[in-house]
Amino acid sequence: MARGSVRREVRIKRPAAEIWAIVGDPRRVQEWFTGIDSSTVDDTTRVVTTGSGLPMPEEIITNDPILRRFQYRITASVFTEHLSTIDVIDLGDGTSLVVYAADSDPAAMALIIAGAAGSALLELRDRMEQIDQMDQAR
Repeated sequence: MARGSVRREVRIKRPAAEIWAIVGDPRRVQEWFTGIDSSTVDDTTRVVTTGSGLPMPEEIITNDPILRRFQYRITASVFTEHLSTIDVIDLGDGTSLVVYAADSDPAAMALIIAGAAGSALLELRDRMEQIDQMDQAR
């Protein structure tokens, strides 16, 4: 089978530290990743439960607050291989670039991840920028 790679990104009008507070906390994934209803974390294992009730076990590979990088591997049997990487990059002007990249085998799963990741990044942006609008209204 062929391996697939995808990458999605979004610029968010919030400081990287504020975005990382959500993205870097594996227990908060359901707050911004559409289609995930809940998650449980035990050390380096996370199980997310999708809206359809499907549990997806994951192994947390990297959670680096200095680089603001979170990596995980979906260990469910639908994947031969999988690695997703989320980077929160400080652009130096009060905004951030959030990049979500995934490699998977089978390649078709990369397309599914791409759609979900794209929606999740837009949800994260909307959520974070709504906080900014509330701050400005004060």
